[in-house]
Amino acid sequence: MILLVTTSERASECAKAVHEATGEGVVVAESLTRAAAHLRAEDYRAVVVDQYLLESEPHETLTTFEHLGTAILVQVNLAITGMDRLVREVRAAVQRRQREEARARQAALAKLHSELNGTITALLLSSELALGTPDLRPAAAEKLQSVHQLVKKLRQQLESAGVSGQPEPLARV
Repeated sequence: MILLVTTSERASECAKAVHEATGEGVVVAESLTRAAAHLRAEDYRAVVVDQYLLESEPHETLTTFEHLGTAILVQVNLAITGMDRLVREVRAAVQRRQREEARARQAALAKLHSELNGTITALLLSSELALGTPDLRPAAAEKLQSVHQLVKKLRQQLESAGVSGQPEPLARV
């Protein structure tokens, strides 16, 4: 969803154009105070703010910016900005946010994959060493073998999930 903050008479026209260009729902706030209330209540992909409000309400600007969260801020001067330019800037901001989210998600998956790699390798080595212990009771060996198979299955699941080439492949034991 996109939040459009403006006192412009063209607000509904701008909201409609942004919605058609991005496919996102657009909420209009007539002031920065209302915008801050919307931002506290819901998450937005982008917040489009009329430059006029930023200059005329400096104290409310800080409050609004504190509540942006992960939303991309797009500042425009709707008094001189044409609809095409507004749509281009909002579309570019939304696409930039989507790319950033994808990169962050990929980085988190790569980190998790890397951390799990060491743990899985250690579990496999430990279970194999335990299975090689002389005089291991059959019931204990059976349980260790079961654990070993589960860890191997977990390794295969992580490998099949694949993290687009980011981390090194899991170590084979």
